[in-house]
Amino acid sequence: MDTKDEFVRNMHSKLDQWSNEIDALVAKVDKTEEQVQAEFHQQVEALRSKQDGVHQQLYELEHASEGAWEDMKLGIEMALDDISEAIDSAISRFK
Repeated sequence: MDTKDEFVRNMHSKLDQWSNEIDALVAKVDKTEEQVQAEFHQQVEALRSKQDGVHQQLYELEHASEGAWEDMKLGIEMALDDISEAIDSAISRFK
């Protein structure tokens, strides 16, 4: 079982990794047709919004008591799963 600090570090690491993947996709898609670019940038905006939400949840978790962080952990994991699926979908769609 992870400690709160380990969990937060791992989640920040995942978010950073996904940011890098999104940035790479943006660079690739920017070389395509305008219609595709517009569609993709809408998806990226939604992904960034989800990431911001998880960053906020992580901030709250970092400042939560040791007893409360376990309760918050599940919600963050679910949000991260949602982001992961959305990124995977975007990658497969725009490859």
